[in-house]
Amino acid sequence: MTMKRILLVLSFALIFGASSVFAQTDTLKVLAIGNSFSEDAVEEHLSSLAQAEGLTVVIGNMYIGGCSLERHVNNLRGNLKEYRYRKFDPKGNVKEIWNYTLEQVLAEEEWDYISVQQVSSFSGMPETFNPWLPELLEFVKARQPQAEIMFHMTWAYAPNSDHGAFPNYDRDQMKMYNAIVSAVYQETPKVGIKLVIPSGTAIQNARTSFLGDDLTRDGFHLSRPHGRYIAACTWLEAVLGKNPVGNTYRPEGMTEEEVKVAQKAAHKAVKKPRKVSKIK
Repeated sequence: MTMKRILLVLSFALIFGASSVFAQTDTLKVLAIGNSFSEDAVEEHLSSLAQAEGLTVVIGNMYIGGCSLERHVNNLRGNLKEYRYRKFDPKGNVKEIWNYTLEQVLAEEEWDYISVQQVSSFSGMPETFNPWLPELLEFVKARQPQAEIMFHMTWAYAPNSDHGAFPNYDRDQMKMYNAIVSAVYQETPKVGIKLVIPSGTAIQNARTSFLGDDLTRDGFHLSRPHGRYIAACTWLEAVLGKNPVGNTYRPEGMTEEEVKVAQKAAHKAVKKPRKVSKIK
């Protein structure tokens, strides 16, 4: 092989090698450490919304129903195999693993974004965040120092909810919503969290529209598809940086007008996460 041909081969190798590296680093990896409310937010529509924006995203969700910050910390202390882990590839294909640990999921990928959240019962009670939130973050940061840690701000219950924790908020939806906002923005700065995903505000925004003041399927878990779609739109903009307004993905069971309202509710929540915006 001549020197000229060798140089040509090396040039192609460098070009395609660089392209390969770029393709790998161009994939965003998002992990939620949560419960059924993170399942509502990220597992059904977020991947499709991201694909419609041309994004390459891997989504993971570490799920235990009703899991509080305290339980997450106890799980990590004992390296307990308590989680159902679902991982979505960039095309939305899902892999499910039961009996997974936080150690395992944090060793599996180099995550770009990792979210944590409080269980809905305690979401508006700041005294329940400590000492659990600081310890959980210390654990995560030690294993994923490059990741941005986020807090998922969840939603208030439906007005007629029979959830056992609703009396903590005098069975008042707006009182619960305001308590959640206050608790999240009181506690997250103490641990250095700068990115809050305001799903709770997005849902409350949408409740001012013709969609109504429920948007749940059982008084607390989000309705399908409307509630879950609103939460996913919120993650799309808050985490992935894409305004959902005009996104072409429309879930089955939603009209174009409902999609527009949902997208506006999420967008306004990201812009004004601490207050309710009326959606027309």
